[in-house]
Amino acid sequence: MALRKKTPAVPRLFAIGDIHGCVDELAVMLKAIAPIPGDTVVFVGDYIDRGPAAREVVDLLLEFQTGPAKAVFLKGNHEDMLLSFMGLPGRYGDAFMFNGGAPTLESYGIGEADLSATRELIPPIHLKFFSALQHSYLRPPFLFVHAGIKPGLPLEEQSDEDLLWIRQEFIFQPHQLETTVVFGHTPMRTVMVDTPYKLGIDTGLVYGGKLTCLELTEGVVYQVGRGSRQAKKSRLETD
Repeated sequence: MALRKKTPAVPRLFAIGDIHGCVDELAVMLKAIAPIPGDTVVFVGDYIDRGPAAREVVDLLLEFQTGPAKAVFLKGNHEDMLLSFMGLPGRYGDAFMFNGGAPTLESYGIGEADLSATRELIPPIHLKFFSALQHSYLRPPFLFVHAGIKPGLPLEEQSDEDLLWIRQEFIFQPHQLETTVVFGHTPMRTVMVDTPYKLGIDTGLVYGGKLTCLELTEGVVYQVGRGSRQAKKSRLETD
């Protein structure tokens, strides 16, 4: 895949991987990429769970949304579980607490005795944020999703479950869409580059890895290690 070369005043396209409640590293990343008017920043979901500061992550994203760049927020399977847990449209709410949900609720000041009132205790603006998350974002030649797609199916026939949960069936097979799929969900030690088919950008931040952002217009990788206060840049090496 040939990434588009930089030309004067060409808007940039960024994609940021799974954050999982790690607000400090997210703040470092957003400062490092410094998007300007015309730029687009796509977040591939999993803003919450496992990490310590889910509420602060959402606050920062809402603040970022008011800035100069276009922000696109995709839904991750963890946001979907939270919605279901609160009785809103979603799946597998019964698994929310077993998949790192407790630190998320703690960040909102919600304890074990308050679980049944979670929906009432989360700020309405946050509920609106979670409920408005998109399942995919098509920006040719790229398609952004949280987990991947089911090979062999056109985009309009993809199920929400596959977009949020699929792993090996997508990762280990080529697909037939005429786009490069940019996804998170499955943590890896480094960016997965399998062009022209896919780019995986969950590099395991919450597990002690890194937060990854791809700048796809110029082919640049930004990464912030867990606990780091500095982003590092490198070239995106594609096939």
